[in-house]
Amino acid sequence: MKVPRASSRGSFGFNMTPMIDVVFQLIIFFLVASHFARNETQLDLRLPVARSGAEDTDFETPRVTINVKADGTLWLSGREIAPERLTAQLTEVRSAEGDNLEVRIRGSRAATYADVEPIMRSCTEAGIWNVSYAVYREEPR
Repeated sequence: MKVPRASSRGSFGFNMTPMIDVVFQLIIFFLVASHFARNETQLDLRLPVARSGAEDTDFETPRVTINVKADGTLWLSGREIAPERLTAQLTEVRSAEGDNLEVRIRGSRAATYADVEPIMRSCTEAGIWNVSYAVYREEPR
């Protein structure tokens, strides 16, 4: 009878295929998520300047960004939206994201209050209380 040698045994190893699949899925997720985040701030707006304010440090709260261009058009998630449809859209997002939804208004310096007021009214009608404005901080002199 022939005795098997240690070298004839198969080597043990890890199957890396599932780990590679998971890493690939994570890469795709972060690419898509960063694309959506860039769409919200992609519009080149000259934001107003403010003396007060704080840096945004809360990245946990769900947020919707509404852009107001100089001509008064509203943009939500990279698409132009009519002010009449804004309440329905915000109500839908609030029901999906929860009561702690934040609406960030990025308004051009040239936009008037009459352009921003429908957003605030729509937030009230949708039951959203957390509204903030994106501004540039004034540099100290």
